[in-house]
Amino acid sequence: MSFERHSQKSRTRTALLATARRILSDKGTLTIPEVAEAAGISRATAYRYFSDPSVLAAEAGIDVSTKPYEDIVRDCTDTRERVLAVALFFFDQAVEHEGEFRSFLSSWLESWRLDSDAPTRGGRRVAMFNSALEDARDKIGDEVCERLVRELSVATGTEAMIALLDVVGTDPATARATIEHMVGALLNASLGGPQTGGDRPDRA
Repeated sequence: MSFERHSQKSRTRTALLATARRILSDKGTLTIPEVAEAAGISRATAYRYFSDPSVLAAEAGIDVSTKPYEDIVRDCTDTRERVLAVALFFFDQAVEHEGEFRSFLSSWLESWRLDSDAPTRGGRRVAMFNSALEDARDKIGDEVCERLVRELSVATGTEAMIALLDVVGTDPATARATIEHMVGALLNASLGGPQTGGDRPDRA
């Protein structure tokens, strides 16, 4: 999927989530058709993003904790710092709101179990990693950039938190340092390195 197409899908999803939060704050329940109508989006389009209202409600609840990309990278000076800031934001967010993210993942997996063709998840980190790597795209090429986004997306967020805390059995601080190490190694492999500061894969 092209960066432009992913950005459009992200905007549509954001509109649905924002509308869902307003409806939930007013009445506590929602349906996909009423969210679509209130958001000015066709029902068919809304159902391509959310087929289960419980998944929409769960994601709307955690989406409010996601900062805009510009805020996440505000103090960053280069591509590497921006990528690391995005990766650590999504990991820190998952740890800070662990219960909500686990509940959302459970709801989504149950929806998928009942319907394996259910819509995929939002992929906020994908859009942000694409933005963080935009300055490097001409240097490394689209193919390498897209591969790096896939690799970075696997290395952070709720799934990485669960793997590190539940499977490996590590503590949150060590888990965070592991995320830094993985992101640094991926950046060094694709952009060249090692570099200094937050770019070093061995930085604790």
